[in-house]
Amino acid sequence: MFDMDGTLINSGFAIANTINYVRENLGLPKFEKDYILKKVNDPSINSAEFFYGTQEFTPLQTKLFEEYYDEHCLTDLVVYDGVSNLLEKLKDDFILTITTNAGSDYAHKMLEHVGLRKYFKTIYGYDSVKNPKPHPEMVHKTLNKHDILAHNAQLIGDSHKDIMAATKAGVDSVLVNWGFSDHDEGAIHTIEELEKEINKKFLL
Repeated sequence: MFDMDGTLINSGFAIANTINYVRENLGLPKFEKDYILKKVNDPSINSAEFFYGTQEFTPLQTKLFEEYYDEHCLTDLVVYDGVSNLLEKLKDDFILTITTNAGSDYAHKMLEHVGLRKYFKTIYGYDSVKNPKPHPEMVHKTLNKHDILAHNAQLIGDSHKDIMAATKAGVDSVLVNWGFSDHDEGAIHTIEELEKEINKKFLL
C-alpha cells in the first residue's frame, strides 16, 4: 500500500497553491509553501481549524478547494526519482494499491498523468471511506478487497498519519523522508533503502 502525495509524486506546488486560494477567498493571508506542506500531514492538528479557522471544513471551503485543485492538480507534478523503476520491479510479485487522503478521482487523474496508474489494482481516497488516515479504515478496506492478511501487507508513506493508520490495522509500515515532512528519526531517505525494506519484509 502506497500513499501518493509526498511518497510517489511531488504535488506540493498544487496543494499549497490550492490552500492559499481558499485562504485568500476567505480573507485570510497566504502561508508559505513549505509551512503548508509541513502542517498538512500533521496528525496533531485540526486541519480545518488550522488552515481556515473553522472546526470542520465548510461547504464553501470544499467548493473553493475542489474547483481550484481540479484545474491545477496536474501543475508541476513530478514523480520522485526511482519510483517508476521500483514499481516496475514490484508489479509482478505484489498487489500494489494506493491509500491516499486525496480525493480518489484526483488520484486516478494524477497517477494517469505521470504514468503510474497502470501499477495499482485499487485506489482509495478520503472519499472512499468514512474516516481517512490516520484512521485505519482505508487500510482495512484495502486488505478486505484483496483478501490479504495484515501480516502479509506493508504501507509506505511520508506522514505519521500513514504510520498511525497502518499500526492501528496491524500492518507493517515504512516512513519515507523525501516527501512533504522532515522527520528527525525513524524514516528512510532513498528509494534504495525502501527497496531493501520491502525485500526484508517479504524475504525476497
